Order: sequence, then C-alpha cells, then structure tokens
Amino acid sequence: MFNVGDKVVYPMYGAGVIQAIEEKEILGHKKKYYILKFPIGSMKVMVPADNVDNIGIRGIINSQEVDRVFQILGGRQTDMPDNWNKRYRANMDKIKSGNIFEIAAVVRNLMIRDRDKGLSAGERKMLNSAKQILISELALVQNVSDEEIEKLIDQSVK
Repeated sequence: MFNVGDKVVYPMYGAGVIQAIEEKEILGHKKKYYILKFPIGSMKVMVPADNVDNIGIRGIINSQEVDRVFQILGGRQTDMPDNWNKRYRANMDKIKSGNIFEIAAVVRNLMIRDRDKGLSAGERKMLNSAKQILISELALVQNVSDEEIEKLIDQSVK
C-alpha cells in the first residue's frame, strides 16, 4: 500500500516518513512492518502493514487541501459544549479521527477559547498536541520548518 519515502499521517502522532519496510518475526509470527520516522521528536514507530487501515494511517494532504486548512483556521469559532468534560471528549474524538480538517477546527477553537477565557491544564495540553499534529503534516506538505508553520497558524487564527 505504501512505499519507502512516502509521507503519511499516523492519527494522534502526526506526520512522518516511511523509512523502511521490514519483515519481522514477533511471537512466532512473521509480519511486514512499516518503519515510520517522525521529524518532531525524532520518534520511530513500527506499524504492522496489515493493520494500517484499522489504525487510520493515510497519505498526507495536497497543497489545495492546505488552503482549506488555513481557511478553517481563519474561520469563526464553532459552538462547543460549556461542560469541560463534554468539550474535552468531543475534541479528543476529532483529534483521534486523524482528519486534518477536524484537527484544524480543534486548534482554532481552543486557541480562540484560550485567548478569550483561558484554558484548563488539560485543554492546554490538548491544544499543544493537536497543534503539533497539524504542524507536522503542514510542514511536510509545504516543505518548510515547523517554526514557520506554527507562525502561520498563529497568524491565521483570528
């Protein structure tokens, strides 16, 4: 499905590059694994090739979809539950989906909420994680530094 050098997104981890495809024997079973390298944090992950669909690994977006991400970031805050717990769960579901447009909406909403009302420690951690996931993919697509993408995100959210 994927090849060495492909840029992919692993939900909850962000975007990385398939560095190798290896066959390993674990617990007596031979399986093919994708070895993913994530630029942020220099982390490596082994993913069973036959489990890619279940995990939700997908190719990175294209440049037209980048424009849509920035439109979402520049949009209005959407309604969120007042209850912290419900809001947290709803946002976590969006992040876990791996859908970059949902993640962009979470980042926008939490950044606006932080500016207007402040965030709890849990929501601040969620914002940082979601932002890193977003940055990792946009930086790979645009082939620019994480810092440049973060600056663009911060400028886009009104």
